[in-house]
Amino acid sequence: MSWGDENTNFVVVVNHEEQYSIWPDYKAIPAGWREAGKSGKKDECLQWIDQVWTDMRPLSLRKAMAGSAAAESVPNA
Repeated sequence: MSWGDENTNFVVVVNHEEQYSIWPDYKAIPAGWREAGKSGKKDECLQWIDQVWTDMRPLSLRKAMAGSAAAESVPNA
């Protein structure tokens, strides 16, 4: 089994920044990543990621931008 073997099964993983990747199911998931709830062949996992990962910005950036937008919408006192 290897990354390029069409018979290799993968697990979709996600990190604390809500960034997605795939990982071979025969290897331990690296620290900082957790299973996202999808497994299967490489193409199947990548298609699933395309469907669910609609905002490529890291979570910390999305939060910072949301905080900045909220601060800008507060009228000056």
